[in-house]
Amino acid sequence: MEAPARYFDGETGLRLDVDLTLDVPAQALILLHPDLPGGVQHWPLAALRMLADQARTDQLVLSLRADHSYDSALIATGRLTVSDPQMVQDITRLCPDLKRREVPPGTARRVVTRLGLAVGALVLMIFVILPAMAGTMAQIIPIDSEVAWGKSMVRQMERILGGTEAGGLVCSSPEGDAALEKLTARLTGATGVEYDLNVSVMDHDMVNAFAAPGGQIVMVRGLLEAAETPEAVGAVLAHEIAHVEHRDSTRGALRAAGSAGLLGLVLGDFAGGTVAVAMAEWMLNSSYTREAEAKADTYALTMLDNADVTAEGFADFFDSLAEIESIMPDLPVYMSSHPQTAARADAARAFAATQGPTQPLLTPAEFAALQSICD
Repeated sequence: MEAPARYFDGETGLRLDVDLTLDVPAQALILLHPDLPGGVQHWPLAALRMLADQARTDQLVLSLRADHSYDSALIATGRLTVSDPQMVQDITRLCPDLKRREVPPGTARRVVTRLGLAVGALVLMIFVILPAMAGTMAQIIPIDSEVAWGKSMVRQMERILGGTEAGGLVCSSPEGDAALEKLTARLTGATGVEYDLNVSVMDHDMVNAFAAPGGQIVMVRGLLEAAETPEAVGAVLAHEIAHVEHRDSTRGALRAAGSAGLLGLVLGDFAGGTVAVAMAEWMLNSSYTREAEAKADTYALTMLDNADVTAEGFADFFDSLAEIESIMPDLPVYMSSHPQTAARADAARAFAATQGPTQPLLTPAEFAALQSICD
């Protein structure tokens, strides 16, 4: 079987109208033209592959199997266009592997290598570069912008906790508000703070508290109910104030936003709203570094001591959390992701032993009003 065909070498722009012979006994296509190396090329039928995604269906655009091209003297990028209907039919009939897709040697190794490099770069960005950038940005963001950002995050947190409208979960009562204000003023009066704190209570049974950027601090009803003394609540509040003053919440939120955005570039389907939710969820998880937690503990103990408040409440609260976690392991609990809870309770108790005379933070009636602020 003979027919005309068009040959392209794919590298120099050479285009030749060759005489094509289908040699069935030799199982090869024979290309003849004076400008071909040696005037002839033999393309084995078993090595023929059809290029996919061609616009025309009445012709074949052929190439050679990858390994055959690399192992022979033929140009790997050579292409052959066959338009003769009978030749197209015969080649299609004699070459059952014509549409088979070949993988060049070493492809799997290259894919694995490049995937490993990509994962390594992503890990480096998330765990090294982004934290460093977040630490720098947290120090240069204007406080006004930080406050506005923090309020937006609190609204996101409220939605996560089940609130349907802004402020819908925020608890308030005259006696409860007065008790919370007294407790906050007592702690901050002896230890100056940079931020104008906005401390609120949300109606949810989660045993949790969190600090958002810009001095926004939320105590959740479940935490108030779990606390046995106002000093325990004060210790938790002092700990959250420490995160605000050290800008840990801002730094962490920047890191969470950067990680969510970076993962969005890699995985897709990360809109701006999803980034905001990711930041809010990070705040709820209270996932600060161990160093940040240690500094916050030290700050909280100092704040309690300056306010003549015993640190025993801090230790007692840690102890009560262990009991709550054993009974309700699926309930998100304050500091449940924090390391060495028992050791921190011991440290707080040891600190309390060194304190001088202390005064109660609230009267029993005021503490009862605070605990029932959501009723």
